[in-house]
Amino acid sequence: MSAQLAVELDRSSPVPLYFQLAQAIEKAILGGDLAPGDRFENELALAQRLNLSRPTTRRAIQELVDKGLLVRKRGVGTQVVQSPVHRPVELTSLFDDLARAGQTPTTKLLDYRVGPPAEEVALELNLGPDAEVVSIRRLRCTNGEPLAIMNNHLPVAIAPDADELEDHGLYQSLRARGVHIRLARQRIGARAATREEAGLLDEKTGAPLLTMNRTAYDDSGTAVEFGSHCYRASRYHFDTTVVDR
Repeated sequence: MSAQLAVELDRSSPVPLYFQLAQAIEKAILGGDLAPGDRFENELALAQRLNLSRPTTRRAIQELVDKGLLVRKRGVGTQVVQSPVHRPVELTSLFDDLARAGQTPTTKLLDYRVGPPAEEVALELNLGPDAEVVSIRRLRCTNGEPLAIMNNHLPVAIAPDADELEDHGLYQSLRARGVHIRLARQRIGARAATREEAGLLDEKTGAPLLTMNRTAYDDSGTAVEFGSHCYRASRYHFDTTVVDR
């Protein structure tokens, strides 16, 4: 059965009808009225039911396909997909944010090694040439879907053990060791996925990825962690609030 959504359109409004329709469908998906896996009404039936032109409904649906909220599947039709993760740009961990949002985060440890830091890592953590760091690479999933690849580097003295990292978030493990992160400097960007990243994230090679590099500092102002992460742009957004000064 295809889901039929009750939609009210204001035909006297200057807001285009396709945009009103797209907003109504997006609200229903994000609000849980349309669940992941639900088949969505085909555009011809939707156009007839709402007395809209077919190009109008096609454009509304395409808006949501482009946002990653709907997917077209041959032989199946249009389906609702898992809602993207909207993450505020705050001093929190992805694991904690997902758990608070009622999602089910899981982690696969891809690599865990101890050794001398690369030049960039040594610079970010203010380490000398003889220092050693623990370098961790993880795949973070939510509700069974891959979401992000996370690379973290920490001084050996405070780094969690490998067996902790598949059950707990990194910042949670640091707090358990008495390390409280108070400040972070981060840079957000974007790039194309490599073949290896695409395979891990269930994307095509060259698909857009969001990136974030973060250097975190503890109560004393000491750099305690440097992270370099990439996220599926089809499944992940950063939210910011801009204030006029």
